[in-house]
Amino acid sequence: MWRDYSRESVRQNRAASLSVMAAALIASLFLSFLCCMFYNLWVYDVNQILLEEGGWHGRLTGEIGEDDLEAVRNFAGVERAEINEEQSERGETVVDVYFSDVGRTYEEMPLIADQLRLGKDAVTYHETLLSQYLIHDPEDDSPPLLLTFYLVILAAVSVSLILVIRNSFEVTMNERVRQFGIFSSIGATPGQIRLCLVQEAAALCALPVVIGSILGILLSYGAVQGMNAIGADIPGRNSQAFQCHPGVTAAAFLAAALTVLCSAWLPARKLSRMTPLEAIRGTGEAGLKRKKSSPLLAFLFGIEGELAGNGLRARKKSLRTSTLSLVFSFLGFTMMLCFFALTDLSTRYTYTERYQDAWDVMITVKDTEIGDFTMTEALQELDSVEDCVVYQKAESSCLIPDEAVSQELDALGGPAAVAGEAVSRQGDSWLVQAPVVVMDNDSFLRYCETAGISSGLDGSVVLNQFWDSIHSVFRYREYVPYVDSSLSAISMEMEDEAGLTEIPVLGFTQETPALREEYDDYALVQFMPLSLWQTISSEIGGEEEDLYIRLLAPEGADLEELNQLQEEAVSLLEPAYETESENRIQDHNTNADIISSYKLLIGAFCALLAVIGIANVFSYTMGFLRQRKREFAQYMSVGITPGGLKKIFFIEGLVIAGRPVVITIPLTVCFVIFAANASYLNPAEVWPEIPVLLIAGFSLAVFAFVALAYYLGGRRVLKEDFSEILRI
Repeated sequence: MWRDYSRESVRQNRAASLSVMAAALIASLFLSFLCCMFYNLWVYDVNQILLEEGGWHGRLTGEIGEDDLEAVRNFAGVERAEINEEQSERGETVVDVYFSDVGRTYEEMPLIADQLRLGKDAVTYHETLLSQYLIHDPEDDSPPLLLTFYLVILAAVSVSLILVIRNSFEVTMNERVRQFGIFSSIGATPGQIRLCLVQEAAALCALPVVIGSILGILLSYGAVQGMNAIGADIPGRNSQAFQCHPGVTAAAFLAAALTVLCSAWLPARKLSRMTPLEAIRGTGEAGLKRKKSSPLLAFLFGIEGELAGNGLRARKKSLRTSTLSLVFSFLGFTMMLCFFALTDLSTRYTYTERYQDAWDVMITVKDTEIGDFTMTEALQELDSVEDCVVYQKAESSCLIPDEAVSQELDALGGPAAVAGEAVSRQGDSWLVQAPVVVMDNDSFLRYCETAGISSGLDGSVVLNQFWDSIHSVFRYREYVPYVDSSLSAISMEMEDEAGLTEIPVLGFTQETPALREEYDDYALVQFMPLSLWQTISSEIGGEEEDLYIRLLAPEGADLEELNQLQEEAVSLLEPAYETESENRIQDHNTNADIISSYKLLIGAFCALLAVIGIANVFSYTMGFLRQRKREFAQYMSVGITPGGLKKIFFIEGLVIAGRPVVITIPLTVCFVIFAANASYLNPAEVWPEIPVLLIAGFSLAVFAFVALAYYLGGRRVLKEDFSEILRI
């Protein structure tokens, strides 16, 4: 009986049934899409870790012999153990341990270490890999929770979708309250009523759930291919092959099915608890709140505004999901666009405009000292090279006597008053950081000429600037001289604190060489020629392991020309040296691609929230005909015309779509003002960068879909014979 009734009910309520089916389709599509996307992201992260760090689970470091290694291999639960030749050093052997049951890594590794008589410090865990399997150190108070965060997002989306479909079911079920009241009065039990409604939900949603799950998989496949296309030129990113694990597909389908069943069960349970008299009278329906008024809507739209506000208040629970979803969607979208606009503006000031003329191609030569590098002339002779600088950096410190500090810096209270802990006292001198940039001789001589300093290879050039952070901000720095320009030598600390060595100074300047380097605001940077460094490097020390090559192409070179220059330079160096290289235009494009990927990901999530909200609006409007027919009939009986009803629909839709805008715009303005002040950006430069057209387009799309929902629902309302309704 109940099965036949369910089928008949579906045939008689096609519009409401379509609303439920659409909601189930959307829910299953997004759940399937999210499950597949999270699984593919997880697989990509795991593969990246395996490629970059290896697949070991635990690592032992110490004096480990062959017998010890065999003991580790024979330990219960150990799948295999291998010596890591790259990590092993003199006197210490590094053993990578793999477990058959990864979840016991944190339990077994201390036991293995005890058996080999190794201390706690000898044990290392592959935390980044283990965390991907939700295995965390029990003693770690803040373990990595990225995968857990993914699962929380999936659960939150499932709950949101339950609310959306619940509202759809609630609307369709409330249309038949009177019928179930009659059934209850003639002996139908609450359990039978619930079973009938759940059977109806299963009949309506079985096919949409299957179709939605398949569409979600196809959508995730397209998203992975899109990510591969966007990230194809990003250095260090490997192509991701789409994977659809049967277990993930089954989990997505099960999640969608449970979501639909929970959505149907909640209103069915509520409906089955109504007494027969309540159901027949329809007292469970939402009533109008006559004691409350909507002064703003009444002022703007008259009596229709008052009635629209009253109707929205009466059904605010049904619209709560759409309100929250649309608010968070619009807020997230606008915040994202404003954040990236501010980031782009800040990057232009601090990086692009500052370094766009300082380099075209940068090459890092691994594990090479500048004194051992022999390819400088060959690089300079390349046809497409306009200028070449080979340099290496070194960390050091120097002592500045009190009398050598500039008068301008003394007037600010001295180095410590401005730099704080960046400088320290040592007797009657200041101990400050003095990094060294060692340049090839020809480049150093050209730099001296550009800075207006007498050329020579027997001394250094001092970058004589100190950031006046008291009277300026980091965005618009003002500098004062660090030391008195009459200083003829800098006392550099020798390696291993063996004393001081005097470095002759050729001159002082506040002009830096054209290098892509950032210098500390409170450091006394020195630029030295290679010939001078070779005589003092054994005393100063501190040089980095790698050296750098900065190449400039002819002015106006495009990406193709820079790529060609990069290839020529790398092919010249690679037979003898290990290198890493990049060029300016490709670096800019890669950064733009990464930002586009972030925008796409966040924008998709915001669109998901918007779709959830709009789907809820459609469920509400497509089902409110029978639920609100008596309300509209009463309006017509007191003189409200069909045009007045249209006006009420217009006002309700305007409020639903406009509320997110009204809430979001002030919050966004406050965010932009706060971020601009925190970044010390000029507001006059910030506001033109805000993508107003994109924000307006997003809001207009929301307005359009809400208007469509109300148009379709309102058209059905106006076709109803209200005179018959008032006779009931």
